[in-house]
Amino acid sequence: MALTVAVQMDPIQAIRIAGDTTFALLLEAQARGHRLLYYTPDRLSLRNGRVTARVEPLTVQDVEGDHARLGAVERIDLAEADVVLMRQDPPFDMAYVTATHMLERIHPKTLVVNNPFEVRNAPEKLFVLDFPDLMPPTLISRDKAEIEAFRAEHGTVVMKPLHGHGGAAVFRVSETDPNFGSMFDLFATTFREAWVVQRFLERITEGDKRIILVDGEPMGAINRVPALNDIRSNMVRGGAAAASDLTEREREICAAIGPELRRRGLILVGIDVIDGHLTEINVTSPTGIRAIRRLGGPDLAVSVWDAIEARRAAGA
Repeated sequence: MALTVAVQMDPIQAIRIAGDTTFALLLEAQARGHRLLYYTPDRLSLRNGRVTARVEPLTVQDVEGDHARLGAVERIDLAEADVVLMRQDPPFDMAYVTATHMLERIHPKTLVVNNPFEVRNAPEKLFVLDFPDLMPPTLISRDKAEIEAFRAEHGTVVMKPLHGHGGAAVFRVSETDPNFGSMFDLFATTFREAWVVQRFLERITEGDKRIILVDGEPMGAINRVPALNDIRSNMVRGGAAAASDLTEREREICAAIGPELRRRGLILVGIDVIDGHLTEINVTSPTGIRAIRRLGGPDLAVSVWDAIEARRAAGA
C-alpha cells in the first residue's frame, strides 16, 4: 500500500547524495510508490494543538546536482501523513529537543522514525551508559577534580563534548599532558553541559566499526580507519571506510542491545565499536547505509522500509 511519507531534514539541495543515508531512504520509498513530502525543521509548527508543516512534494533521482525536484509549498497537518522520517542532523540541542516534543504529539498514529520520545531520551553518548559492561571505562562530568582522578586511574583518555557530533572537538589527553589545564578551560567556556571522558583505546588505529541495526537486528557494517596522525575515524574528518564482517564480540554486543532498541521503537540505529568496546549508540540521524552498499554490502534502505511497513501494518 502506498504511504504518505514526510521527511524532516536539512536542506536537500545541499546534501552530498553519494554518502547520504536519508537520500537512500528516499530513493527506496519512491521505488515502492510512496508519496514523498519534504520540509526543513524550521517549517514545523504547533498550531492550536495540531502539528503542521509547510511541505513540498518531492521526487528524487540518483544524479548528483540534480537529485531533487520540489513542488509547490503547502501546509499540512502532519497527523494526516502515514510516516515522518526525522532525519535532520545534530547538534542535539534545544531546537532538536523541541522538534521531538512536537512530533511526539502525532506518534504512533503517524509513525515517526525514530520514535521522538526515545530519541529525546536516548542521546548517543548517554543511552550507551545503560550497557556499562560493553563499554570502556567512561566518565560524564565537568568537575575538574573528577576528571583528574579518572585520568590518574586510566592514563590516556579521550575528551569530547557530550552532545557533539561528526568527530568535532574530540581530544586525546595523556595522564601528564601539560595542555590539560588549557583544554579544561576551553571546554568549560565552550560547552555548558558535562563532557565525556573515556579511557583511550589504543587499537583505534585499526578502525572504529559502524554497525547498522534495523529494528534491533545487525544488518551491515563498515570499518572506519582514522587518517594518519588523527584519532577520529569519521569520514567527514578524513577517515577511510572498508567493508567489514562482524566479530563474535560485536554480535554479542548487538544481541545485548537489540531487544531494547526494538522496545523503544528505534528502527534505524548506528552503533560504534572500537576493539570490541561499544562507544556510542546513534539514534538521531545515523548514517552508513550508502557506504555499506558502495562497498559491496546489502542495500539496507530495503531493510529499513521493510521494518517501517511492518510497524505500520501492526499499528506501530
